[in-house]
Amino acid sequence: MRKSEITRKTSETEISLKLCLDGQGRSNISTGIGFLNHMLVLFSAHGGFDLDLSCKGDLNVDAHHTVEDIGIVLGKAVSEALGDRKSINRYVDSLIPMDEALAMVCLDLSNRPYLHFEVPFTGAKTGEMETELFEEFFRAFAVNAGMTLHIKLIHGKNNHHIIEAVFKAFARALKKAVAMDPDIQGVMSTKGIL
Repeated sequence: MRKSEITRKTSETEISLKLCLDGQGRSNISTGIGFLNHMLVLFSAHGGFDLDLSCKGDLNVDAHHTVEDIGIVLGKAVSEALGDRKSINRYVDSLIPMDEALAMVCLDLSNRPYLHFEVPFTGAKTGEMETELFEEFFRAFAVNAGMTLHIKLIHGKNNHHIIEAVFKAFARALKKAVAMDPDIQGVMSTKGIL
């Protein structure tokens, strides 16, 4: 079982996280942000990852530090759980609809962090969460996971549906990318290293 456990405390957030990549999609999420809780439950369920996550952040300021720091810790947890990244599929794509919204996610667990985020929102907030923070979340995740990540909205109007399609596509892509393939000896790279 590929697992990791991370605790991170700063003057802005206090986060405790347990992740199992080879899980059942079980989650226990408490971020203080209702909509983010919802998206992380979807991430866990659709990725088949077991995730326990607790965050106490300076939400009296705004949600930025909480959202970004959760992305940092989740990215580090994925990287730690992957270890040497041997025998994983490495790169995949996922196209997921959510009613009128259609999102595409392509990722590569290359150890070369990069984010392309092309998701135009139709409003400034979803629930009580600023939609602009989702790009910050995925950037922090990609950088700390060592992941090249491309996220694009093909079409959509409802912000809830848009971000739900993105999270489901991301979860499905990551699930496939971290999956072990017995036909892959070592790492999936002609260099012999990621």
